Amino acid sequence: MASPSTRDRWWRPPRECTAPCSRCSQTRAGRTERDGPTGRRRVTRFRIRQTVSVGTRILTVEDDERIRTAVRLALEDEGWTVDEAESGEDAVAIFQTTPPDVVLIDIMLPGMDGFELCRGIRRSSDVPVVMVTARNDTHDIVAGLEAGADDYLTKPFAPKELSARIRALLRRARPGSSPHARLVFGDLELVPDEGKVLRGGDEVHLTKTEFRLLCELADNPGKVFSREALLDKVWGYDYFGDGRLVDVHVRRLRTKIEADPANPRHVVTVRGLGYRLQT
Repeated sequence: MASPSTRDRWWRPPRECTAPCSRCSQTRAGRTERDGPTGRRRVTRFRIRQTVSVGTRILTVEDDERIRTAVRLALEDEGWTVDEAESGEDAVAIFQTTPPDVVLIDIMLPGMDGFELCRGIRRSSDVPVVMVTARNDTHDIVAGLEAGADDYLTKPFAPKELSARIRALLRRARPGSSPHARLVFGDLELVPDEGKVLRGGDEVHLTKTEFRLLCELADNPGKVFSREALLDKVWGYDYFGDGRLVDVHVRRLRTKIEADPANPRHVVTVRGLGYRLQT
């Protein structure tokens, strides 16, 4: 019998620990021990560090311990709980037992790289994902966004920039406070208050960012939105913005809602200006 492929193998649930931690409801393979004076638990076999508290959880996946520690300290200063993993395999173990609110993934990881990890997450979850790249390389950035990331950061980055990105993602992930009417555009139907999109009567799965992008366009059908305007409305910031975020997300959105993504009928490009939803 052929061995399972990497794609089928990596998302397998982790083995359970035979000695569960008394301070955590989850179990893990490997030995657990207290982490110094803080009393946090460390799983030594998987090399995963977790803190246990209530509130927003951020999962950081980074193989460089110095960067990982600096990121954890910066995020904990914001009052967020941080789970750490130094490989994609470790991240999978945490993700399945302690689902995070945001995932921060370094592209260059040992074994499973950041692209593969992000694609695996997207097969089962729409949790916001930020990809981190060591250089402002267009290929890496676009590949990360195509893999399903909602945003990206280029090293080195300031803690303030990282926190701003995550806060924007958290705001977008929360449901809106005011209900929206059902919107119909040809074979495309949006039900914003239920977070649903239907095409030809069949539900289409969108990430939170893709859904927010479509709703912003649908709120003003026929209106042309510049990339800068969409960055501000959908991503929640403009200073850190990059038009590539909009372009890649529009491309991904078209593959899901258009019968022919190469010749879109719904989300169309207005050359030199931006995008609009065709009425």
